[in-house]
Amino acid sequence: MLQQIEGILFQEKPDAVLVYGDTNSTLAGALAAVKIQIPVIHVEAGLRSYNKEIPEEINRIMTDHVSTLLFCSSPNGILNLQSEGITKGVFDCGDLMKDALILLQHRLQDSVKEKYIFATFHRPYNIDRIERLTQILDILNNLSVKVIFPLHPRTRKAINSNNLKLSDYKNIRFINPVGYIDSLRFQKYSDCVITDSGGIQKEAYWLKRKCITIRSETEWIETLKGSWNELIFDHLPFIGSALRNTPIESEYQTSLYGEGDASGQVSKTIFTFLKSLKK
Repeated sequence: MLQQIEGILFQEKPDAVLVYGDTNSTLAGALAAVKIQIPVIHVEAGLRSYNKEIPEEINRIMTDHVSTLLFCSSPNGILNLQSEGITKGVFDCGDLMKDALILLQHRLQDSVKEKYIFATFHRPYNIDRIERLTQILDILNNLSVKVIFPLHPRTRKAINSNNLKLSDYKNIRFINPVGYIDSLRFQKYSDCVITDSGGIQKEAYWLKRKCITIRSETEWIETLKGSWNELIFDHLPFIGSALRNTPIESEYQTSLYGEGDASGQVSKTIFTFLKSLKK
């Protein structure tokens, strides 16, 4: 990616490079740009899980430290950057994912006429060891509510390579991976969301759905307030009791991660920055 992106940058000669989030392509784009002195703009900056065993944590730290403009989803992101000595070009703009969800709310019609839990898992620490994978599946299979489980390619590969039979899990409805809108729809009408995803934690919160996150930490720490999101990792059997913990309505923050106008704030700031480069 570094080699190919650098070639495109030399050819196109952009005034700046915008990268989003914490994927490998985020870091590749940022490094390719900064090596040839093109300003980097990082949207979703300042997130920290403080677990460097997760590749995304390394990606976001390195990207933040070479960026010229840094757009954070919350004030906590700004504090994280300040603790690392990054104070210039930092903005709290809210989260673009909230903008997208608000735009698409009208398309989220219910199509499942039964109570269910929506589950997604794909991270190596949850699926690469057969003992943990089967424990998660067994717990989901023994819940009192039906589970709808779209299989990430990595998860399906782990299941197949360990010769697990999907038909043995009668309470779990395994389905193919779903697109963005279907994922939101399944979350909105579920009784609860169980996941190891980062973005789904936010989406579940905005849709006012209880979330149980199968991770030892989260970068989206604000969602933990009021038990709207709960972390479970070492003690997987606690999933059942966590399902019975009702989120505290009075602790819910309607404006968490912005008011749905992050895209406007980001674009306005970027255009102002680009104009300053022309002077």
